[in-house]
Amino acid sequence: MTPEEWTYLVVLLISIPIGFLFKKAGPGLKKWGAAAVGLGLTLFTCGPHSLHSLVTILGTWALIQAQPCSCHALALAWTFSYLLFFRALSLLGLPTPTPFTNAIQLLLTLKLVSLASEVQDLHLAQKKEIASGFHKEPTLGLLPEVPSLMETLSYSYCYVGIMTGPFFRYRTYLDWLEQPFPEAVPSLRPLLRRAWPAPLFGLLFLLSSHLFPLEAVREDAFYARPLPTRLFYMIPVFFAFRMRFYVAWIAAECGCIAAGFGAYPVAAKARAGGGPTLQCPTPSSPENAASLEYDYETIRNIDCYGTDFCVRVRDGMRYWNMTVQWWLAQYIYKSAPVRSYVLRSAWTMLLSAYWHGLHPGYYLSFMTIPLCLAAEGYLESALRRHLSPRGQQAWDWVHWFLKMRAYDYMCMGFVLLTMGDTLRYWASIYYWIHFLALACLGLGLALGGGSPSKRKTASQATTGQAREKLREE
Repeated sequence: MTPEEWTYLVVLLISIPIGFLFKKAGPGLKKWGAAAVGLGLTLFTCGPHSLHSLVTILGTWALIQAQPCSCHALALAWTFSYLLFFRALSLLGLPTPTPFTNAIQLLLTLKLVSLASEVQDLHLAQKKEIASGFHKEPTLGLLPEVPSLMETLSYSYCYVGIMTGPFFRYRTYLDWLEQPFPEAVPSLRPLLRRAWPAPLFGLLFLLSSHLFPLEAVREDAFYARPLPTRLFYMIPVFFAFRMRFYVAWIAAECGCIAAGFGAYPVAAKARAGGGPTLQCPTPSSPENAASLEYDYETIRNIDCYGTDFCVRVRDGMRYWNMTVQWWLAQYIYKSAPVRSYVLRSAWTMLLSAYWHGLHPGYYLSFMTIPLCLAAEGYLESALRRHLSPRGQQAWDWVHWFLKMRAYDYMCMGFVLLTMGDTLRYWASIYYWIHFLALACLGLGLALGGGSPSKRKTASQATTGQAREKLREE
């Protein structure tokens, strides 16, 4: 582990006991205490580079004040433009920010774009209410008012997930500050249930990264090895990559759970990143609050089992970095300038690569995903539905195996970073995932398979016809 990784781990572990301290505090102490801790961590790890986060926050707040009805697109343009400047500092002859500054900037970008979207939704709802002439009940997830500058700063610098995530909306943060009867919300047992696999994952990470170091792939001697060895090597590399993030994200979730952050009644059916999808009445007493069953799905960032054992590439994306995936789906995918599922996915992956950084390996990896999505979608549509139940089961096993190899393959670009190293490795195994995906896509098209968007439209049409028939009956 690098010194930076040790620092990340220490910050994550410290956040757990701090969370227990803040859990039962009042709204004021939560708001300013959590912000003070987060700001202290920022100053300690980033030093003078902390100014980048402050400039980004002030710029977004100014846009929200100036154009509240269209601030979402403006905030997206501002924060993503600042990311470009931030990453070009070394080219401009300015001091290069620390890795911790980059991590804070990434999460801050997500939070500020989301905040601007929530403010825009509030103003549009208020305009509709004024136009209709009557007062409506508050919409689920809608902000009560536009946050002030100090409230925006407290949300931005809240220590929860400040470097590693999970991402959370301002509405989620507000619900934590105003949480009724926080002492009734369980923390210790959910934390232990969540934390128990982390030590095992940590040991597996240390073992796999020691036995199969990434640096070996950059050496000339590696490419003198037999093809099966080169093919196999990407499997333990991706395994170590997964184990490292599993530990980090589980620890980050434990920090949230300790503070009761993101806890909602199970009946609210909360989604990772988005929060509750159903309205639940506020508990009227500590006894009533204690009788409810809670979950922490809002801040759930990783489903380890789902990531490893889901069948499709598409599903694997949903189980990995779940709160960020929600953000991408909500603010990028839905507003994509094209309608095709594959092209929308390509647009989303392009901006996701940009958000991660400017290294060519990110783009090579992320832009391979739409090809894999199209290939599995068309081929599955053309063949799987015609198979027997046993045939479909065999299909799913093969599909799962190839899905994991596709992720192994794409991970190499994500960790090697440079175009030269990534293409050198992919060329040494003959770009086999690219060629396999193209072959599957061609076969699916030849057999008349439909794209995921067409299948979804057809499914919706079938559902609509069935409902209409039921009405007639």
